[in-house]
Amino acid sequence: MAKAKKYFGTDGIRGEVGKGVITPEFVLKLGWAAGRVFSRNGRGKILIGKDTRISGYMFETVLESGLAAAGCNSLMVGPMPTPAIAYLTRTFHADAGIVISASHNPFYDNGIKFFSADGTKLPDEVEFAIEKELQQEMQCAPSAELGKVRRIVDANGRYVEYCKSTSGYLNLDQLTIVLDCANGATYDIAPKVFRELGATVHLIGVEPNGLNINEGVGSTHPAALQKAVLEHKADLGIAFDGDGDRLLMVDHQGHIVDGDELLYIIAKHLKAKGIVSGGIVGTLMTNLGLEVALKKLDLELVRANVGDRYVMEQLNQRGWMIGGENSGHLVCKHVSTTGDGIVSALQVLCALAESDQTLAQAKSDMRKYPQVMINVKLPKKQDVLALPTVQKAVEHAEAELADRGRVLLRPSGTEPVVRVMVEGEDISTVKVVCEALAKEVEAAVIT
Repeated sequence: MAKAKKYFGTDGIRGEVGKGVITPEFVLKLGWAAGRVFSRNGRGKILIGKDTRISGYMFETVLESGLAAAGCNSLMVGPMPTPAIAYLTRTFHADAGIVISASHNPFYDNGIKFFSADGTKLPDEVEFAIEKELQQEMQCAPSAELGKVRRIVDANGRYVEYCKSTSGYLNLDQLTIVLDCANGATYDIAPKVFRELGATVHLIGVEPNGLNINEGVGSTHPAALQKAVLEHKADLGIAFDGDGDRLLMVDHQGHIVDGDELLYIIAKHLKAKGIVSGGIVGTLMTNLGLEVALKKLDLELVRANVGDRYVMEQLNQRGWMIGGENSGHLVCKHVSTTGDGIVSALQVLCALAESDQTLAQAKSDMRKYPQVMINVKLPKKQDVLALPTVQKAVEHAEAELADRGRVLLRPSGTEPVVRVMVEGEDISTVKVVCEALAKEVEAAVIT
């Protein structure tokens, strides 16, 4: 059985500010511990960025102090999307990149994410090494060996140019787009990217004040974008989350186009260009409709565990190019090393331009299957799937759906619940099957 990490989750370390490990004291020592690890082959160089939440100022200061105390130099870029840090870490030949962000969470949460020198998530052995250093007493390096801090003033422009280049400098002068930047890290960069490519751009969620990140806007709150697209009679809308690594889109009719549908549009386009073959990687939550649509393209769908880390693992193992989650965290490995909301949006726009289709037309070949999910509370932590009565109930549900649906039981990683999800062709059947299965699970866990 694999050893469990004490601090690192699937996407760094995250939590509520001032509680648990998300404190100035811990982040100071985390900086020191990371600095010790990345300075083992000489003086390390770490690139640091953040999103727009107010606590980022505090954590930025203590993080660079911890790194300096370990003898590690820091390059500061200020508010930048998470994928920008992955890109800039590579271009500045840094030993690692660090992002101070809690992604789509509210402002009172924050976290620390790491990238390797290659712009990918840290290998397990490096995270274990950092955790090992965290158990040691923090000791400051001698004065002559302390790290220095330098601010990179042109980081913004570098990343804007990179994003544009991934689309082949697509001409968007015929498009009217609404951008929702979630009052987050894309608030300055995304408008520049799309305007410089020629689009007429209307903006919401571009006035961060440290407290309003993801508040009523962004990819987790799409109603504002839907309204704005209709008001401006725009061709489409694009919403990012707080740190810019995921997106969803809205078509000209105001309908949401989620990560599964966007993945289909990109896959179909890249398959036609010969860039994608074999298959794509989704997750356990990927809609069955995507799997069916991909089969018609002679592409396989492989389901990874929920989390972009697991999607990337499967992509690397299989040598495939694209994958993602229905939340809109998409990975396009032919142009980026990590999930990137702006780059993924541009890949969709490339597909629309070359097929001469609207967003609504491009997604029409994929029919999403209705999904129903019920959360069943657990009185204590237990392996629900191992219970004989639950196994029998799942078998019964699958038999009732036959080959026209899918059943998934998934324990939550953050709450004491098991998520019971059923999807299929007919919504009424899906509801009945899901409710019956949830009752069986609830009865089993009580006993």
